[in-house]
This record gives sequence, structure tokens and C-alpha cells, in this order.
Amino acid sequence: MKRLLTFAAAAIPLMAVLAAFGCGDNRSDTVIQGEATVPVALVDARRGFKSVLRPAGNRKEAVPQPPPNVFTKITYPSPVGPLAGYLSVDPRDGQKHPAIVWITGGDCNSIGDMWSEAPPSNDQTASAFRKAGIITMFPALRGGNDNPGVKEGFLGEVDDVLAAADFLSQQPNVDANRIYLGGHSTGGTLVLLVAESSDRFRAVFSFGPASDVRGYPDEFLPFDTSNPRESELRSPVYWLTSIRSPVFVIEGMGGNHDSLQEMARGSANPQVHFLAVKGANHFDVLAPVCALLAGKILRDVGNAGGIALTEPELNDAFARSR
Repeated sequence: MKRLLTFAAAAIPLMAVLAAFGCGDNRSDTVIQGEATVPVALVDARRGFKSVLRPAGNRKEAVPQPPPNVFTKITYPSPVGPLAGYLSVDPRDGQKHPAIVWITGGDCNSIGDMWSEAPPSNDQTASAFRKAGIITMFPALRGGNDNPGVKEGFLGEVDDVLAAADFLSQQPNVDANRIYLGGHSTGGTLVLLVAESSDRFRAVFSFGPASDVRGYPDEFLPFDTSNPRESELRSPVYWLTSIRSPVFVIEGMGGNHDSLQEMARGSANPQVHFLAVKGANHFDVLAPVCALLAGKILRDVGNAGGIALTEPELNDAFARSR
């Protein structure tokens, strides 16, 4: 069964990692064009890069069958072959609905029970979106469950998330112009990298991401960690200038707040918004903020995205949930 994130991300010494590797700024690669220094986009930096991966274990777990009145088990095409996923049931009302791809924490390549009720103090199921009538997709990624491919740890998985969005956009009950992306913890890190690689989504919600993946335990880093370039191409802090669509990075002040501050200090990109929630931690921030976001998504109509978030309204939503 898929393991969701259970350790406290606030305990990860990311600032110490950044200092140790001499990577304390939010600077991506740059090139000289004429007299200007121009940041290199993440997609360009990744192009042609060959990652060296550690041998993977043979343990495979099939995707559990969901309750048919909640989710349909689906497969979607990806660069490594057909991957599994869950898709919330079609309301069969003849309408086009907004939709969201959600990436969970922990082993974000795998999926499991995303339908059982979870306590508000730690609801990693993002159930607020589904309950609000937003079509919700949980994709399993390469190497997760019994999927083809191998886990790359925040690299090739970016392409799988984009493939999931393509699949979602083709569903007859989905408004292809209103597809969102969200994720928590390791999933938050991955969706931030996706936002740095593509403007495919109407808005992206990244909960509790790591600024630099070198702060994660080895189980989440299946690559040659002795090569700094491997980690840099997987670390959102270096590529914030690549973001071209609205992104909201959200964390409780009692959670992985250091990473949020690290990225906020060096980002001048007006598309990226860093929001800290008072009194919240890495887990209890999810339920009230996802409920708030679900309402905003339902009201976000028209051709152009119009979601806005402020710290006061996040703080108020969290306080009212206590």
C-alpha cells in the first residue's frame, strides 16, 4: 500500500544543505545574449541530460481497486508506457467541469487509498476538490506501484504529470481550459518543477515543497547524489524564473517554512506567490486551504485564469477550521 508522508518536513535541515553545497541563492543557470545575462529555462537545462540512477528494487504493488462510486481506475499514456491512475467519477450531468491533477507526498510515484475519510489534522487525500465537484485525478508515475519505468526522483516524473494533464483534458466532462495542478510535500516539490517546465496549467498549488531536494532522505533520491548537477535539475530553487503561469507556494509556519522563505527571498517572478499560514504545520494546513481553493476554482471562469490568494484569507480559513 502506498505510504503517504509521515515525517515532519520542518525537521529537514534544508538551509544547512544549501549552505554546505554553496547553493544559498535562487539563481538558475545563465547565458550571455549580447550584453544581457539571460536565465536558462529548466526545460533547456534538462535537454540532453543523462541521469545516473541507482539500481531499483523489484518490489511491485498493484494499484488498489477504488470504490466505484468515488473513483475509476484508469491508465493514461506516458513517455515510458501506460501508467495507472484514479479519476473521480463522472457526474453525468452533461457539463464541462474544472479539473485538478493532485500529487501526494511520500512516495509520490505511487497511489493508494485516496478515498477513505482522513482527519482534518492530516488530510492528504485532497478530498475537498472532489467533494466540490471538481474532477480529480491522482496519477501514479513511472516506477510507482506496478507501472513501467523506474523512479527518477523529480526528473522524468515531470513528463508523466504533463501526460496526465493531457489525458485529463481529453475527458468529455472536463473543461480543458480549467485544469489545475496541486501537490503536497514531495508532491509539492514535483508540481513546482512541473510549473517551472510548462505553463500547461491554469494555476498550480504547491504545498510544503523542498527548495533543494538534497534535504530529503535517500529513499527519495534514486540518483547519483555525488553529482551536484543531478540535484540542481531536480531542485525548484534554481528555476523559479522559468515559471510562466500562476503558482502559489503554501506552507504552515510550523512546517517546512525555511524552504518557502529561501525561495521567496530570491524570487522576483510576479507569477510566483509564497504564502505562510500562521499556526499551521506541514499537514493540518491542507484541509482548510484545499477547501478554500476548491471554492476559488469553481468561481474561476472565463478564458483567463483569475485566482488570487492572500495570507490574511489563508490565515482566516485556517483559524476558522480550528
